[in-house]
Amino acid sequence: MENRIINYFKGRGAQFNPHSRFQKSQYVQEHVEGLDEEFLQKEKTEIIYTYPKTIINKVESTDIGLGYSLTPYQGCEHGCIYCYARNSHEFWGYSAGLDFERKIVVKKNAVELLESHFSQKNWKVKPIMLSGNTDCYQPIERETEITRNILKTCLKYKHPIAIITKNSLITRDIDVLTELAEHNLVHVMISITGTDEKMRQLLEPRTATYKNRMAVLEALSKHGIPCGVMVAPIIPGINNHEIPSVLEAAASAGATSAGITIVRLNGSVEHIFKDWLVKNFPDRADKVWHQIMDCHGGKVSDTRKSVRMKGEGKIAESIMQLFKISRDKFMPTESKFEFNCADFNYKAGDKQLSLF
Repeated sequence: MENRIINYFKGRGAQFNPHSRFQKSQYVQEHVEGLDEEFLQKEKTEIIYTYPKTIINKVESTDIGLGYSLTPYQGCEHGCIYCYARNSHEFWGYSAGLDFERKIVVKKNAVELLESHFSQKNWKVKPIMLSGNTDCYQPIERETEITRNILKTCLKYKHPIAIITKNSLITRDIDVLTELAEHNLVHVMISITGTDEKMRQLLEPRTATYKNRMAVLEALSKHGIPCGVMVAPIIPGINNHEIPSVLEAAASAGATSAGITIVRLNGSVEHIFKDWLVKNFPDRADKVWHQIMDCHGGKVSDTRKSVRMKGEGKIAESIMQLFKISRDKFMPTESKFEFNCADFNYKAGDKQLSLF
């Protein structure tokens, strides 16, 4: 434990940079002291601006429930150790480890691309998930306001949008969200993985506190913005026992729906998570690891449709049963939200129309 404290990157989830499978070469630390250490362990977050050609992504997975996603940022300073999005950072030439938290790619022209997309006559309206990858309300959003302007664009065109976040910054945009809600154009899910703050600081080091996330649910509900809680991911042996308390508190705060997934450790996330697990919980690391494997047919990774999100086996079944019992108890009248896709107007951006 003493060794963990000395060599631990406080405020970060990952504790090293695994090699990206798309890179032929990599930096390695030859010495534990001197310039190599200073170079490889620099703490400052780097913001990288980019101008992609497209911004709407078609979601092929049937597990998600929505047909499209929009991600204004790549990489995420929140540093959630379990995040499946870490693997996507490798496509940009970065590591899924510390790079994912320290090198944040900002899609500078996201709003312009979205407006151009909405102006197409052949666009068939379906709700878009913001974000399907990294958190659209991570720290850099406070400066760029890309997410806020995306919401304004959706309001302008009357386009439905779903949001999932774990950052209290979303309350800044309650004015826009309220207008979207008046037209049944928005639904928000707040990700809450537990109630233990000490655990949160290890699992999700740069996220809003659990208390503040509950306050977000309360604020959204107060303003008539449909919202729910996402108890995800559940990590057996780490936070599965917190399911009832999360659902009880979320329901009291105004959440009207709830979702759940069981952790899966695909790609580089497997090595990043295991390193974190051993360093933080050496006494139960093996037990937790084997329980995760039990949920995925003897592996910690899982790509099987309809199974990967909920797992299988006795441990997974007990987790899902606990979730169902808790949801039925605290949200007996859980509501199913339906997006308004009928009021979309692709001509909303036509400047000439504003003359009449």
